[in-house]
Amino acid sequence: MNTAELLVKCLENEGVEYVFGLPGEENLHVLEAIKNSSIKFITTRHEQGAAFMADVYGRLTGKAGVCLSTLGPGATNLMTGVADANLDGAPLVAITGQVGTDRMHIESHQYLDLVAMFAPVTKWSKQIVRPSITPELVRKAFKISQSEKPGSVHIDVPENIAAMPVEGKPLRQEKADKTYASFASIRAAAAAISQAINPIILVGNGAIRAQASDAVTQFATQMNIPAANTFMGKGIIPYTHPLALLAVGLQQRDFINCGFDNTDLVIAIGYDLIEFSPKKWNSNGQIPIVHVGANPAETDSSYIPTVEVVGDISDSLDEILKVADRTGKANPYAISLRANIRADNEIYAKDDGFPIKPQKVIYDLRQIMGPEDIVISDVGAHKMWIARHYHCHSPNTCIISNGFAAMGIAIPGALAAKLVHPNRKVIAVTGDGGFMMNCQELETALRVGTPFVTLIFNDGGYGLIEWKQENHFGKGKSSFVHFGNPDFVKFAESMGLKGYRVESATDLVPILKEALAQDVPTVIDCPVDYRENVRFTQKAGELNCAV
Repeated sequence: MNTAELLVKCLENEGVEYVFGLPGEENLHVLEAIKNSSIKFITTRHEQGAAFMADVYGRLTGKAGVCLSTLGPGATNLMTGVADANLDGAPLVAITGQVGTDRMHIESHQYLDLVAMFAPVTKWSKQIVRPSITPELVRKAFKISQSEKPGSVHIDVPENIAAMPVEGKPLRQEKADKTYASFASIRAAAAAISQAINPIILVGNGAIRAQASDAVTQFATQMNIPAANTFMGKGIIPYTHPLALLAVGLQQRDFINCGFDNTDLVIAIGYDLIEFSPKKWNSNGQIPIVHVGANPAETDSSYIPTVEVVGDISDSLDEILKVADRTGKANPYAISLRANIRADNEIYAKDDGFPIKPQKVIYDLRQIMGPEDIVISDVGAHKMWIARHYHCHSPNTCIISNGFAAMGIAIPGALAAKLVHPNRKVIAVTGDGGFMMNCQELETALRVGTPFVTLIFNDGGYGLIEWKQENHFGKGKSSFVHFGNPDFVKFAESMGLKGYRVESATDLVPILKEALAQDVPTVIDCPVDYRENVRFTQKAGELNCAV
């Protein structure tokens, strides 16, 4: 047995189902070992796509997704997806091929110090320097990647080490016990919650990772406290719940900001500052905060908790419920915002304008998708509208990158989502800019048999940047954001896919239904009216939060 074969046995021991990546000279032995294993190798068209697939696989399963590249340019191509997983809290293990250890001391073809290069964008980055350490290194990599807060790790495999003979076997996985919050912190949190007049809950992706949806919903219901979620916390409370205030995190003010303006206590549950900066809702640091999470709070001048409840989130909320008492308390102010939020979401239900307004596209999309179906959002102007208008029944049914916020994630992410949940409908929603960054992975999707729909918001430009430019410099003052596009329908058909073009507002629903019924990936070209971006900004500027 050589080191590469032992490495792959260790991956099997960790429960790895797929490795996403590209073949190269320096990873030949690893690929040969994968070929003779139970692991399925997904050959992608670009290493960035491979990393994004591993990223979304990790986020949906809680198990580290694995991506593989060769050295040099292959490894640098992995970087964006690896960094995305790390900041978004998705477990990922990146494996890179490398020159032999006999070539590292001299200037060598395609050689980069990959351990040093990956260190800033991972939790841990190491090289296999001796065959015998492989089991320890792999076990530690997965343990670090999957521990809270999850993220990326990197293993570098020199080609001569990969070929060396070795004896060894995978290490047993140890099961970590739950950690529980102290009674003192539970009592202090319960006291603050009991005394608050206008409390509000802010839920982040950490609560989803902790599988605390039921506990959060029960806590909000019994305490009668309204709850808002970050972009990455969608579905933690069903959007139909009368206390659900939907998503917070837009750069512009919105109805939900009124709730934070008038609160006297924020109960932050599984909230990560990277999802929505506390400076946006607590700029002067005066709002009292109860932090409930698996880890202590990050240090920020706008996020200094009054109480930190650190431990298993579900258990912490259950224990607070036993002690807190809000009997006789009037409805918190923020509950009154829900009617405004829901009414605003219904305004465009029957809009027939063309190009279609983004609110209408997302309204129709929500009607078509079932409670457990999955939307993967790319990054761009459409992401803002999805965050605001696409509401979820359950966690991990709308995947938004909002830590690193990398364009190009939607199509590779949708492929991974379809692998994880083959019986669910999956739609990748992307702008025309994001589509062209990783559209080549549609061939991968066709080849591996993952039929999903790609819905393109087509505006012929980088709409989000144009929105920012016009907000900053004035209407009509955008620059360097417009481009041309190929014929997306012909593009899809040239790859053996199905392509559709939306030509009126009434076209979208029947096209979505037909596209979702196909047994091959499909592409929908949907022109959108992004004049709504500036209109929303103007409307937000007129928002009056008077109680």
